[in-house]
Amino acid sequence: MWNIGLVIGILYGGILTGFFLSLISVRMVGIYQQTGYSEQAFLKWFFRRGNGQGMRLAVLALCQLLLLLLFNLCFSFLGASWANLISLIPYAGLFILYDVSERRYALKVKTVPTARLVRLSVCNTLVWIAICFGLSAGLAAIAWETGKELLILNRFVPFAILPLVTEFVLCLSGCIMKLYEIPRNRRFIRRAGEALAASRCIKVGITGSFGKTTVRSLAEQVLSRKYRVVATPASFNTPAGIARTVKERGTECDIFLAEMGARKRGDIAELCRLVRPSAGVVTGICPQHLESFGSLEAIRAEKGELAAFVQTCVLGASAAELPAKKKLVAGTEFAAEEITPTTEGVSFVLRLGEDRIPVRLPLMGRCAAEDAAMAAALCRELGMNAEEIAVGLNEAAPVPHRLQKLQTGEIVILDDGYNANVEGAKNALETLRLFSGEKYVVTPGLVELGILEEEENEKLGKELVGLNVLLVGETLVLPVRRGYLSAGGEEEKIRLFSTLEKASEFLGTRLKAGDCVLFLNDLPDVMMK
Repeated sequence: MWNIGLVIGILYGGILTGFFLSLISVRMVGIYQQTGYSEQAFLKWFFRRGNGQGMRLAVLALCQLLLLLLFNLCFSFLGASWANLISLIPYAGLFILYDVSERRYALKVKTVPTARLVRLSVCNTLVWIAICFGLSAGLAAIAWETGKELLILNRFVPFAILPLVTEFVLCLSGCIMKLYEIPRNRRFIRRAGEALAASRCIKVGITGSFGKTTVRSLAEQVLSRKYRVVATPASFNTPAGIARTVKERGTECDIFLAEMGARKRGDIAELCRLVRPSAGVVTGICPQHLESFGSLEAIRAEKGELAAFVQTCVLGASAAELPAKKKLVAGTEFAAEEITPTTEGVSFVLRLGEDRIPVRLPLMGRCAAEDAAMAAALCRELGMNAEEIAVGLNEAAPVPHRLQKLQTGEIVILDDGYNANVEGAKNALETLRLFSGEKYVVTPGLVELGILEEEENEKLGKELVGLNVLLVGETLVLPVRRGYLSAGGEEEKIRLFSTLEKASEFLGTRLKAGDCVLFLNDLPDVMMK
């Protein structure tokens, strides 16, 4: 028989449970944003080996199942409807406890509360409420129609499995929202393309497996001394990111610098159609993103799309063979020579054609000099002379999270958090060894290397011998540790930590004046697990 307790139970079970399930999805919504709202990439992260998200949700589901059964049994003397309502109190309490505990796993890359993210979060909440309300009403109807007391008493027990499908419901919400988002984004990107096409500015594309953000930043700083420059901010290297740059910064400029990222075949061609660059830079090619491209040849072909599109292309040493209409190749037309890394920056001789000019670049590492040479070659092609370029490089500001030197009291921090490639890791370790005092490396290993992931992480481990090593996470640290020990590293100098927070706590007990810590490849959470 339907009664007030039953109705309250349906409403409580539907609305509040839906709200709580959307609440525990907040961290996953942040990850979903990091993956570019890609269901495939998000699920790949969720089910990746060593990712503890699924296990924590399974523990939550088990605890809820046991508490629902226990409270239904203990309060059955009040009647099924009221026992059901009472059992939902600890059920909701576990959601709150889980949400509090998840703060231990706070995202290193903060979730950006964009309009799209807000729309997705609202949709996810409404989808959960609809699922829970339908499930609550359906179970109530079945229980009362059959009239079986045990079924009526335990009608909320199936709700305990819902935490196990949060990832799929989030993907469902994402798919629903794409019915609105995809057409909207296409219009947004098309308008940006039209604005760029109408602008008389020189458009430049910058891509590569590594160094593109540093080259873009240095080129922007040097060119801005003579021209009006608009450049995409750090990592705004997708069609949406470039379109957002156009919307926020406009195209009233002399030069538009667009960093171009690629995660799959066709990305660079799409960006070229959007920006229509006449000049470009391909910084270099390495196995980064091998996981998504499948082979080094595929990566080379993808980066080569820019070289083939533009009229003039600056090519790093590892990209020298790419076909281009006009090439400016590292080592022939330009070079960074006599490179001397120091603890304050890097000194080198910049060669541009016949000109040879000494430069003291306030950026760290040998790779910074090579990146500066590529930026200089581009700037010269765009109308600056060697002296103007050298002055700009001497006064350049460091690029955040790209081997950025930070001072914390008398302790030196090398923030190389956005470095995820093999060549950059070697450069960072060479720089670390220049410093005195105890030297520490905090790293989760190198990612997105596909079939080379284990091999390259073993090599990284061998490069770490002699340093104090703090390995973070569970996914890639074992190959790093294996390589470290096989090369003669001291076991007491290498430690494993489940989270970056725990590693940082350990450092706090060990660091003293004069020590140096390198944070190598402290990637966004989607790469970490």
